[in-house]
Amino acid sequence: MPPELVALLSGLGLCLGLIVSIGAQNAVVLRQGLRREHVGIVVLVCVVSDAILQTIGVAGIATVVTAHPWLETAARWAGAIFIVGFAIVSARRALRGGGSLEAAADEKTPDAAHPGTLLARPRTATRAATLLTILAVTWLNPHAIVETTVVLGSVAATHGDARWFFLAGGIAASTLWFVLFGYGARYLAPLLRTERAWRILDGGIAAIMVIIAVTLVLG
Repeated sequence: MPPELVALLSGLGLCLGLIVSIGAQNAVVLRQGLRREHVGIVVLVCVVSDAILQTIGVAGIATVVTAHPWLETAARWAGAIFIVGFAIVSARRALRGGGSLEAAADEKTPDAAHPGTLLARPRTATRAATLLTILAVTWLNPHAIVETTVVLGSVAATHGDARWFFLAGGIAASTLWFVLFGYGARYLAPLLRTERAWRILDGGIAAIMVIIAVTLVLG
């Protein structure tokens, strides 16, 4: 398999594994999608922000590591250790459960996917309030920023000159996720609200992360 394709798929898989988890950012995207309020601006902020952070990681950290070959081994193992830790957390969530997301309840609105079913719908938030909220959960979350820049940048460095294909895969993954998650939330709501669905999702994420970590270490 061409190294460019390997890098592209690696970026796609790793980014999806990191981003498809229950967190503040995904909670906002899901809730806005369920409300059908300001979905476009929320998705746009998430996509652009993630692309910027990934580019910083690959253009900065990955470039430095590539310029100093002795750092590649350290980056490879550091990335693998973090990914395995992420897999363990996901596996624990899959085993323990408790990962369902609920919409806040103020008023009821019909569910487009299931006529006759009522979904909880909070009071309408202003566009400015929504924008500030999604910016805050995206840019004021050190853990998420470290994941996006340091981890992705370090793993991208292991692909050498093909790291830009890794970046393309990562940006494609985040764009695909946020667009589908934001605009498809109304249809995914019945599934995403169940604890079992999130346990299955977390189990799948854990498996993907382990595979990526092993591949990363074996080179």
